[in-house]
Amino acid sequence: MLHHMTTRVSDQRALADRFGRVATDLRVSLTDRCNLRCSYCMPAEGLDWLPGEQVLTDDEVVRLIGVAVQHLGVHEVRFTGGEPLVRRGLVDIVRRTRALGDDLDVSMTSNALGLARTATALAEAGLDRVNVSLDTVRADTFHTITRRDRFDDVVAGLAAAQAAGLGPVKVNAVLLRGVNDDQAPELLRWCLDHGYDLRFIEQMPLDAQHGWHRDAMVTADEIFAMLEQEFVLEPAEEPRGSAPAELFTVDGGPGTVGVIASVTRPFCGDCDRVRLTADGQVRNCLFAREESDLRTAMRAGASDEELADRWVVAMRGKAAGHGIDDETFLQPARPMSAIGG
Repeated sequence: MLHHMTTRVSDQRALADRFGRVATDLRVSLTDRCNLRCSYCMPAEGLDWLPGEQVLTDDEVVRLIGVAVQHLGVHEVRFTGGEPLVRRGLVDIVRRTRALGDDLDVSMTSNALGLARTATALAEAGLDRVNVSLDTVRADTFHTITRRDRFDDVVAGLAAAQAAGLGPVKVNAVLLRGVNDDQAPELLRWCLDHGYDLRFIEQMPLDAQHGWHRDAMVTADEIFAMLEQEFVLEPAEEPRGSAPAELFTVDGGPGTVGVIASVTRPFCGDCDRVRLTADGQVRNCLFAREESDLRTAMRAGASDEELADRWVVAMRGKAAGHGIDDETFLQPARPMSAIGG
């Protein structure tokens, strides 16, 4: 442990871009596979998954996280997918990531299928908390959105995460027009009753089918209007910083609700994130159309210092913003399931 901590201090470079932003929050996609088929993410038949030889091994994942933490100033690591729980080595990857430093913030975004079985092991391995994607508390609507009858498993996974101390447990919800856009208040009330922190997220153009349309997206303004019919919302006092959610207290607190308005109120100027895909590519933005290949260099024998150098260069090319509002905007070739949230 002492060796790791010493390394972090002695050889630090920043993952800085040309606009003065510094990435300290690493999102690590462990797989592009998922056991749900949410309509805003992938088609019912699924996708062509990454070939196994292209996916980073557990050792390679941990090595690249180590490069980010020990050489590049990263102090938050969030595991994503696809669905990270389908990665067999997840618990061991979490344990080895935790060994990189007690001060490291280690979290996971999940659909919670299987979390009831693994929450305790993940907590013991050093995971701090989880974010769970859940767009409805109606089993029939859940089936409509995800094309799977697994609502009860998600509820059980959330409860297990809370019981294991993986909190605050956050719930991420996307409202889809004509599907669940009338359910925002009941979803918030359910989360408040269970002690979960709810965050609504504007639907982003990251679906594999490229079916996203701006006029079909439920906006932050609409979400606020729906919630304010039943709740009194007041801006939370804590500064937002680089957090994507605008936070509000509900009915005087202590419960809160957040809205992540990625499209209508972009927060690109405060972004502190960098992404590593399951096949070892650095993405400096969720909507980047170019990637930097660390896997090939690593497998060709590159040192940690050389990998760090490549990573620094990759961040220099980060754009000022995602450009969704620009008429020249092009959706990334890779869908969210292959990028990681």
